Amino acid sequence: MGKNQHVVPHEGGWGVRGEGNRRVTSIHPTQGDAIGRAREIAIRQRSEVVTHRPNGQIRDKDSYGPDPCPPKDTKH
Repeated sequence: MGKNQHVVPHEGGWGVRGEGNRRVTSIHPTQGDAIGRAREIAIRQRSEVVTHRPNGQIRDKDSYGPDPCPPKDTKH
């Protein structure tokens, strides 16, 4: 499993940053464009996209890899 990709505010636009990296991988004019690029990377690396709000707070997470904690069936 690769690094989770974070979509973060960056210099008046939006950046895609691999988890733990200091520098952004790519810069985009809109959050939607950045999410699209982060999704491409996450699918290839089987990781997650973590989308942040303009204030830096986490808004959403999407997983594109194996789930380390699959839900358990409690009814059967």
